[in-house]
Amino acid sequence: MYNLQQQVDQLYKKQYGKMIAMLLYCFRDMHMETAEDVVQDTFSSALTSWSHGNMPENMEGWLFKVCRNKAINKLKEKKHLPGDAMNSLSIHETIFPESLIKDQGLKLLFACAHPELSPKAQVVITLKYVINLKVEPIAKILAMSIDGIDKLLVRSRQKIKDEKILFKELTAEALEQRLPIVHKILYLVFNEGYKSSWGKQLIREELCEDALIMTKILLESSFANKETQALFALMLFNAARLKSRFSADGVLLDLEEQDRRLWNEDLIMLGWKHLHDSKDNVVSPYHYEASIAYLHCNAAGFKSTDWNTIKGLYLKLLQLNSNPFIELNYAIALYYAGKKEDAFSILKKLEQNAFMHQYHLLNTALGKLYLLEGDKLNAKKYLALAATQTNMLAEKIFIERLMRRIDED
Repeated sequence: MYNLQQQVDQLYKKQYGKMIAMLLYCFRDMHMETAEDVVQDTFSSALTSWSHGNMPENMEGWLFKVCRNKAINKLKEKKHLPGDAMNSLSIHETIFPESLIKDQGLKLLFACAHPELSPKAQVVITLKYVINLKVEPIAKILAMSIDGIDKLLVRSRQKIKDEKILFKELTAEALEQRLPIVHKILYLVFNEGYKSSWGKQLIREELCEDALIMTKILLESSFANKETQALFALMLFNAARLKSRFSADGVLLDLEEQDRRLWNEDLIMLGWKHLHDSKDNVVSPYHYEASIAYLHCNAAGFKSTDWNTIKGLYLKLLQLNSNPFIELNYAIALYYAGKKEDAFSILKKLEQNAFMHQYHLLNTALGKLYLLEGDKLNAKKYLALAATQTNMLAEKIFIERLMRRIDED
């Protein structure tokens, strides 16, 4: 039963967004909350049926078939249709020409990126219904309160319901206009997989895989651009390092400790090709981030990393997209480039930010850099604070290892 629960959980993570997309595109009269209820009910039925030995050969096919049938029954109940009236239900073709987008999840992603929703609402709705993230991680990803996310979801769902904005015809021109927000969402999804902000798993490879697949499909479409290619390169460089982020006995390793022999050279080479091909007159944040990731991948070791170039790229990135997370990385690059006073100045300034003050990665960085400077008092202060700010066991153990170094030195 335990193994079955694990299988169902994995299918839920992988198929939830696709099933929501299927329902919303097949049944135009269905609201998002109803679609969510139908999908939840489908997985409950799967667990009940399969636990009694009724395991289908094609689990995914079973889920989609049962989900569709449950949706039809739900709509029949609401419309008070007689049993023989099922065929009168309107099961629509998608609103996208198949030549433009063939992936259902990507279709819903573009639909959620509707200009009648605020940019923040577009991101929240997509992370919730396409990617199947809970409210808590969405709040952490966007540096918002849980209450703020809940209220935004309520308002957005009502707007979608009232104006049926998910089902308005989309032209190729409209898709191109929505491309920047789609890029942002795919970027956030990959990052959440690379370093999860909730639950027990620090790395959620299925999210990285989903983001890579959807970005590749997007890249093959007629309206992808150089930013799409730079984003794909960035994902490939980071995916290449996934297997080295934990030691053989499951200990989280930072970049300095990782065994670079485990890095996937094929992904790095493919990333380099896409980064090279993404060159354009207009440089996007993804170009800068991909270039930084490539410099890390190309370095023979941590000490030989080209920190001077990296700090320069972070500075240019900040000029395009000023936010505290990039500032944190810029400060760390400054430190390793030998600009230690400037680094600490930025880090101390970030402490004044209400969100960043509670952010364990800022305090972990301060603790580690103070440790490198031999300031044991401040190192212990910030690392102890950071340990209280994460629920991830792997991160707590990582911080504890740093704290033990204080006593050893």
